[in-house]
Amino acid sequence: MLEDHLNSTRACRRLRAGPAAPHVDGFADWMSAKGYSRSYIDLLCQLLATWSDWLRQSGLDGDDLVASRDAYATALSEEGRLRYASGHLRMSLLAASTFVRYLRESGAVAPAPRVPSALDTWPVLRDFHGWALTQQGLAESSARLYEIVIADLLEALGDDPATYTAENLRSFVLQRARPHGPSRAASIAVSVRAFLRFLVSTGRCREGLVHAIPSFAWRRLSSVPRHLEADQVQRVLKSCTGTSPVRLRDRAVLLLLARLGLRASDVEHLSLTDIDWQNGRLAVSGKSRRREWLPLPQDVGDALVAYIQQGRPRIDVPQVFLTITPPIRPLASGSVRTIAGSALRRAGVTTPSHGAHVFRHSAATAMLRQGVSLPGVGAVLRHRSPDTTMHYAKVDFGLLSEVAQPWPGEVSPC
Repeated sequence: MLEDHLNSTRACRRLRAGPAAPHVDGFADWMSAKGYSRSYIDLLCQLLATWSDWLRQSGLDGDDLVASRDAYATALSEEGRLRYASGHLRMSLLAASTFVRYLRESGAVAPAPRVPSALDTWPVLRDFHGWALTQQGLAESSARLYEIVIADLLEALGDDPATYTAENLRSFVLQRARPHGPSRAASIAVSVRAFLRFLVSTGRCREGLVHAIPSFAWRRLSSVPRHLEADQVQRVLKSCTGTSPVRLRDRAVLLLLARLGLRASDVEHLSLTDIDWQNGRLAVSGKSRRREWLPLPQDVGDALVAYIQQGRPRIDVPQVFLTITPPIRPLASGSVRTIAGSALRRAGVTTPSHGAHVFRHSAATAMLRQGVSLPGVGAVLRHRSPDTTMHYAKVDFGLLSEVAQPWPGEVSPC
């Protein structure tokens, strides 16, 4: 019942007198089940009452509440009344949108029309997606990045590989890469090469076209790794002290990044069953989706226990890390990057990179300076190529002797 969740009796009366009345009881119960606090439910319902009042004043009967929400948005926009992101009317539009989401989830109105994706538009791209994940072990996020480029290729050259030539493939890659820097240009070339290999492996395309794709000079490992010093890492961790759910979660996230060098996606996908408490270890799949066990340091384990017991919302999902504000759900892609960036700014730490990956570089650097061998660092970071790990030797000139090649013997004079 609406009255069980609201503090404002006036808002209850306004909602029961408006077009949304048949659904407001279910809406309040739905928000409560989603984990919304009582105060936030009360606020959203008061804001929803503003929309309901507008419907009555506009003479709309509410037969199509989705269209009414859209009409409300249009009217406010045309009147110039959505100027402020936190303004009352903009928030009432948010409440109306949340109400429409409830109606769709409960089946009271038809679900939102599904916008066709690139995989729907191009069947060959859907086949590539499956091949990349199952045959090549590509991560879902990497496959999506490849598919952005491949969809452009299909749009430009069509979906009949028999028409592809070395000339038009090369022209596409050069044209597509022109606005970008070396790093992005190289990834565009990699995406097209991967697609051509898929076409060859499935008998759709003749061999040899992959050699027509140009290479772009990109010295990926030429710079010194961007990392934080030990005292800077401690300052960031100290900025997350406290017993609030958000502080407990963020501290556990940052410790996983800083102590084990996990990638942001590793943390976002970490599930409760990946933690082996008895043996002090956790499982990570990573880019190759090959499950590997890493040791669980004491401080990381303590932070995870504190978050799970005191800060994690009690909902039945396998992921360890969840959102703090309702609707409660697992962290979305990019959330860990945001958590890391916020912590760096809060701690006043200046770094060229305000993302999660700087902690991975910092973990590698710290291990090397503590005497861990390069192969040992590569094992913790799960590098597939030793060259990637050797990149970190640049932070300490003493370590360069491990990777330096011996000087050749006699050199003939010119």
